[in-house]
This record gives sequence, structure tokens and C-alpha cells, in this order.
Amino acid sequence: MAGLSSRAIKTKIKSMASTKQITKAMELVASSKLLNAQNKAVSSRPYFNALYGAMSEIVDSSPVFASPYLKKPSAGRSVWVVIAGDRGLAGGYNNNILKLAWSQMENENPIVLPIGKKAVEFFHRRGVEVLTERYAEAAAVSIGYCYSIANLLAEGFLAGRYSSVHLAYTNFTSMLSQQPATLELLPLTMHRQPTQRRLEILYESGSESVFNAIVPEYLGGLIYGALCESTASEQAARRTAMDAASKNADEIISQLNLQYNRARQGAITQEITEIVAGSEQS
Repeated sequence: MAGLSSRAIKTKIKSMASTKQITKAMELVASSKLLNAQNKAVSSRPYFNALYGAMSEIVDSSPVFASPYLKKPSAGRSVWVVIAGDRGLAGGYNNNILKLAWSQMENENPIVLPIGKKAVEFFHRRGVEVLTERYAEAAAVSIGYCYSIANLLAEGFLAGRYSSVHLAYTNFTSMLSQQPATLELLPLTMHRQPTQRRLEILYESGSESVFNAIVPEYLGGLIYGALCESTASEQAARRTAMDAASKNADEIISQLNLQYNRARQGAITQEITEIVAGSEQS
């Protein structure tokens, strides 16, 4: 920026100050949304842990228990539910999860159910078949939508259209750490406890029927939990990115102020020199 006039430098300072106001506002909004997402994730965990416990009890209730949700179909294609953001300006949040998901699915001829505009754009560019774009806006996906997604996937799995169902999301570790992760939803993996046999429980309509009825509810809970974790991760990443942008703006403004003062000093010195030169000539 050498050679800029004082007026041009002052204009740049005002522009940078406006940018800083925007990044600071985005940081505050991200902090608010982050707290809300964290609360949702924490409050949902006990319920779905209880669901998993109930499913484990049903599986352990009989040594010959069997369910189609526990077996991988011999045919069908893999389905991936990929959760990303609707917007950028969140550091590496979108790139990290999309890169991880693509590295694990690119050789499978998969079907993708994208959640988030960035996920939709990513897989469209790569020509991947999309199951539905109904949930393209992550911010609009509610817990009810998560259950709808779970029912859609469970139905396709039982019909043999899908050989497996995977979930790609970002796990919120801390304000400074968000880890992209993948999870296989179907077929289910249940951990039996053969050494501690529980009392045999009789279930109305049969243990398998009860188990199969709980599975979509459980899957919906996993998807909702992953959505809350991803939302919290996105807001944490955006908060960190906007904080860094605000600090960079402060540094640039400081440098511009220094340059502005030097330019003013140079202009004043030039005027004094011209006045002195004019008085000497007279």
C-alpha cells in the first residue's frame, strides 16, 4: 500500500472497521447457537442411551434371537447420510467432514442422503446419486425429520435395496477441537452378554417384533444426536474463524493507522518545506 494518499488509507481503515464489525457479530451469533446446540445434544443422550439399553436387553433375552436389522443383505447399495453446513466461513468444518466421507465411499458406488447445502453441492459436483434433497437445509432439519429419515432408511434396508447405512458427521470435542467421524447405522451391532444371562422376559407380540419396532426410533435418535453434534461443531468452528478474522482486522487497522500517521506527517513536512522555500525566494 506504499504511495497511497491519506484519504485512500482512511477509506481502507473504515472498510476494515466495517468488516471487523461483521466478523464480531458473526462470532457472537455463533456463540449463542453453539450453546443451544450443546444443550440439545446433552439433553437427548439419556433417552437414546435408554433405548439402546432396552434393545440390548431384548437381544440378550433369548440365545436364538434374530432380526433382519442384524444381518447384512446380500444385495443392495450402501447409503451414506452426510451432515455438513449450509454456509462457509467456518474454517475447515465442511471440508474436513466431506473429505472424510468421500474417502470412505468413493469406491462403493454409493447413494447419498445429504443434510446441509454444502453436502448437496459437494456430491452434485461428483455426480453421486442423491436419495433425496428434502433435507438439504441443515438448519431446518428438526427431530421429526430425523425420524422420517430413519424410517426411510430402515424400510429400504429391510426391502434389500440398501446393503448398509452409514452416517458421517462431526463430533464436538471442545471449543477448539471438532473431529469428523463416521458410524455404521445398519446392520446393527449389538453386544451380547453371554456370561450374565438376564431373566427371561416375555414380550407381547414377541421379542423380535418389539425390537424391530424400536430400531427406527433408535436410528432417528442417532441421526438427531449427530446433527446436534455437527451443529455445535460448525458453530464452534465459525466462532473460532470469526475470532481469528477479527484479530487479523485489528492488526491490519493498526498497520493502516501507522501508515496514515506517517502519510500525514509526510504531508505536513512537505507543506512546511514548501512554505520555507517560498519565504526564502521572497
